[in-house]
Amino acid sequence: MADAGAAIENEVKLQVAAAKQEESGHGIARIPRTAMATLGITEGDVIEIEGKRTTPARALLPYPEDEGLDVIRLDGLERGNAEVGSGEHVCVRKAESRPATRVVFAPAQREMRLQGPAEALRRNFFGRPLTAGDLVATRGQQRVQDMPPEIARMFNAPAYALTQIRLSVVSTSPKGIVHIDENTEVELKAEFEEPRDARASVNYDDVGGMSETIQQLREMVELPLRYPELFTRLGVDPPKGVLLHGPPGTGKTRLAQAVANESDANFFLINGPEIMGSAYGESEKRLREVFEEAEKNSPSIVFIDEIDSIAPKRQNVQGEAEKRLVAQLLTLMDGLQARSNLVVIAATNRPDAIDEALRRPGRFDREIIVGVPDEKGRKEILAIHTRGMPLDDDVDLKELARTTHGFVGADLAALAREAAIDAVRRIMPRIDLDARTIPPEVLDDLKVVRDDFISASKRIQPSAMREVMVQAPSVGWSDIGGLDDATEMLREGVELPLKNPDAFKRLGIRPAKGFLLYGPPGTGKTLLAKAVAKEAEANFISMKSSDLLSKWYGESEQQISKLFARARQVAPCVVFIDEIDSLVPARGSSGNEPQVTARVVNTILAEMDGLEELQSIVVIGATNRPTLVDPALLRPGRFDELVYVGAPNEPGRHHILKIHTSAMPLAEDVDLAAIAKHTERYTGADLEDVVRRAGLNAIRREGSKVSSVNKADFEDALKDSRPTVTDRMESEYAKMRGELKRRAAEVNPIGFVTPGMLSSTRDNKHE
Repeated sequence: MADAGAAIENEVKLQVAAAKQEESGHGIARIPRTAMATLGITEGDVIEIEGKRTTPARALLPYPEDEGLDVIRLDGLERGNAEVGSGEHVCVRKAESRPATRVVFAPAQREMRLQGPAEALRRNFFGRPLTAGDLVATRGQQRVQDMPPEIARMFNAPAYALTQIRLSVVSTSPKGIVHIDENTEVELKAEFEEPRDARASVNYDDVGGMSETIQQLREMVELPLRYPELFTRLGVDPPKGVLLHGPPGTGKTRLAQAVANESDANFFLINGPEIMGSAYGESEKRLREVFEEAEKNSPSIVFIDEIDSIAPKRQNVQGEAEKRLVAQLLTLMDGLQARSNLVVIAATNRPDAIDEALRRPGRFDREIIVGVPDEKGRKEILAIHTRGMPLDDDVDLKELARTTHGFVGADLAALAREAAIDAVRRIMPRIDLDARTIPPEVLDDLKVVRDDFISASKRIQPSAMREVMVQAPSVGWSDIGGLDDATEMLREGVELPLKNPDAFKRLGIRPAKGFLLYGPPGTGKTLLAKAVAKEAEANFISMKSSDLLSKWYGESEQQISKLFARARQVAPCVVFIDEIDSLVPARGSSGNEPQVTARVVNTILAEMDGLEELQSIVVIGATNRPTLVDPALLRPGRFDELVYVGAPNEPGRHHILKIHTSAMPLAEDVDLAAIAKHTERYTGADLEDVVRRAGLNAIRREGSKVSSVNKADFEDALKDSRPTVTDRMESEYAKMRGELKRRAAEVNPIGFVTPGMLSSTRDNKHE
């Protein structure tokens, strides 16, 4: 920082840096202690920040990590008001703020009409320094860190807003820097007023969970547009294009708008389908016109959304118009003058569908992945979308971020909106629909509570997972009885590594990749997989073998690859494949086996043990015929643990009966412990059937006026039911337990089973 910190006549020059997300919209500036001493101010005093334009703010002490640095931390709105970008310098002076007699606000967004009590705005902006032409934002009850309590009280007045609303300060009386006090007359215009600068509408503060992506994009876009002389001095051409790709809803379009606004460039948007014309050569002409206009108004950013629709692979399209359009785009990007101050940003969620000729240096110089946000990113995004919300004290954004695996920015925005709608639904009985306005006391009581978010999360499905069945299971360990050994093994193998991956890193070992649950039908294998996903706070993808098999060549393998690709996107994730024996039968076990199953086995082997590591993904397979599963899957590194899920013991049966009768009115003569004693070898499904039959017997006996289920009903139910597991079955499974590991070791070098294994497979086909 060359001349940062230089003081001239009580004026300090500082370099601009971005403030933290949670301080966005509060109108504060973090400045160094030395600057405060030079200006003769203390925390909470008003300062004047001069960039291309002058704007006021309240000064606060710097973040601990900024101690000793000559930087001023400003949020996106403050940077927009001063017309400066990160990295530029501003002059800072002490300022006097006078009480305002009148302040007029108007919506800063074109599509918005506002109506409401001026008192709300007075409370929201109480004590806040303002000047005509500024853009300001309403805020909720989020606390600003490290702020003295007396200043915090001024900043954290509750807002009457369910989302953050951006307003422009149309006029103030008197002119200059003023603040609102209890005597200020506040007026809110209903209609949009053209803001002085569109840059403040979307800035980096509105894009959460992608700090590294923003850094990469700034290098590629802001530097060439702001300082083209850097590249001239180095003797290289500046970058011409950046391709953003990632799943839908991750914020690619919003990020491009933020970059354009923050780099003070003109923004030209091309939506793929809009370019297409019906006449010969019309599409190419429209494309040329956009680029010509952008070059005339440089510095410019041309943003092409959904570029795969106008630049598909030429060998894959039949129409000549599409091929000519791709060729025109290639020519335009090659023809960009090296110093024309124009950068092209394109976005797509199908990068492989774009013509290869575009994906080379000189056209799109860098490809940046905008992925699904991690927990820290989700917390940032939630903070952005709940900025203006009157949140209750029991709302913990950290907890919400932890439980929304696989959610992208668009999903989290929908979650906040749904939670707000739930809050509105709660106060609807208090609203007179005939009245034009809502009473202030009703608005005062409007709060978004934790239960609103929990209720909303049940209605929102992660958009990255729309194509596959994904759910957050509702079954926990407490809903499972009699499977203590299997439960313990899964807790250690799945819950521990997904919740505490650092422990495994410290020891230098990898967690188990897969678990094969095997045992008689109805013992609770599927239930176990659901419980482990819920307790590990992971997404749960459930697939049936029949969904993955297709008659078309290569489609089954593609489905499996897509399944694992989706799981990687929404990790941590539990992938559950039921009846896995039909999907991955032993290769070579019969001469006429369909080729598709052999290819499917190979694909699953490659996915589980291939070059792409399965990070925070656990595969659970379930079968009641484990001897039919290909032995290559049973070795460590694929299905590391083979978990036997047998019929429950007596205490387990008692627990299962308690679970299934929890909502049933039982007569005093019903003894669940005695029923458990007389139901040896009954599985969980059998016991559920007993309870169901007992209930039916009670209805048959008393009709619709039934009040309880008695002992006789259960005795009749037991006469009509039988255990699924037989003595022979139990002995066969006991024999299998010893054989399965041995079979994995007997796979010969070309992957076929040995003759000894074939005989053992045939012997075990007792079901």
